[in-house]
Amino acid sequence: MSFSERRNTTRWIIITISFLIISLILWNTYTFFQIFKNEERLKMNLWANAQKTLVNADENTDLDLPLEIINNNTSVPVMLIMYDKVISSVNVPEEVLQNNESTLSYLKNLKNENEPIVIEYAPGKHQELYYGNSALINKLKYYPIALLLIIFLFGALIYNFYRSTKMATQNKLWAGMAKETAHQIGTPLSSLIGWVEILKTEEIDSSITFEIEKDIERLQTITDRFSKIGSVPVLEERDIVTETLNTYQYLQSRFSKQVTFSYRTPQQSIPAMINPTLHSWTIENLVKNAIDAMKGKGTLDLQIEEDAHHVKINVKDSGTGISKKQFKTIFEPGFTTKKRGWGLGLSLTKRIVEEYHNGKIKVLQSEIGKGTTFQISLNKKAP
Repeated sequence: MSFSERRNTTRWIIITISFLIISLILWNTYTFFQIFKNEERLKMNLWANAQKTLVNADENTDLDLPLEIINNNTSVPVMLIMYDKVISSVNVPEEVLQNNESTLSYLKNLKNENEPIVIEYAPGKHQELYYGNSALINKLKYYPIALLLIIFLFGALIYNFYRSTKMATQNKLWAGMAKETAHQIGTPLSSLIGWVEILKTEEIDSSITFEIEKDIERLQTITDRFSKIGSVPVLEERDIVTETLNTYQYLQSRFSKQVTFSYRTPQQSIPAMINPTLHSWTIENLVKNAIDAMKGKGTLDLQIEEDAHHVKINVKDSGTGISKKQFKTIFEPGFTTKKRGWGLGLSLTKRIVEEYHNGKIKVLQSEIGKGTTFQISLNKKAP
């Protein structure tokens, strides 16, 4: 049996034992509740017999014990009914007895809580004793609910801890895989750089080697990106307009002419503290996501605007759009609407923007069949 299988078996054993313990506690609570209910019923029978003794008493009857039994009831609410009228009450709030409507309502509640006790003090003559639950019974009645709530909260806490631990483990795994990928790419990349230098010595069109060098530079950028996963990136003061357009224009030259690229940016530079490599990755993810949403054909518009403290980058596409209920879930790991895909692009983008650059990313607006606009908001560098 593998370690994973043993761990799952152990987990199910713990869950089963916990369930049995919970069931036992709930059963014992129910048993105690019934015991207290029966004891309270016996107590009310004694009270009824004491009341019967008082009604039938004469000058020779010893009333000490009946009176003691009646006076010792300090917790159970009691109403004594004869001919549909309340002739006596014990432990019933005074405000209940002030009007007939509240009295009838209180009596109805007593009927729902316990079966009445009939006191036949003479042939054909009887009284009905209605009684409610004592404070102890009422507390014990809600104890299982409180216990279940505590168990639910405890279970939610364990689940949250387990989920957080699992996510942390997965993050370490992905970070390790990313760094190993960057390391593995580095070897053939170095070889490609050498081959480009050899090609330059041959009689080959310089534009060819120039384009190859641009792609090699792109591979170096990708390698740099993967090597930064799991590490705290270094932020630099850069012109956000230039850095964004460099990536945007590079992607424009690499995608089909069926996608119309456009952009509107301020003429002046906007300084911001960013990591150029990760910021480029962010723009690339948003652009590729937009092109996927348009199925490789449509209009893509990039806008950069600023206010006193922030610079905002809007990426707008003419794709299929998304519903409002997906505005937040679209950034969750694994969420994807494509048949092929890991659902990590937007999740990674959100992490880069919010955790590494202390910014915000959101779906600014979207309409089904008309397109979506994503907005990145970053802090401008203080002057």
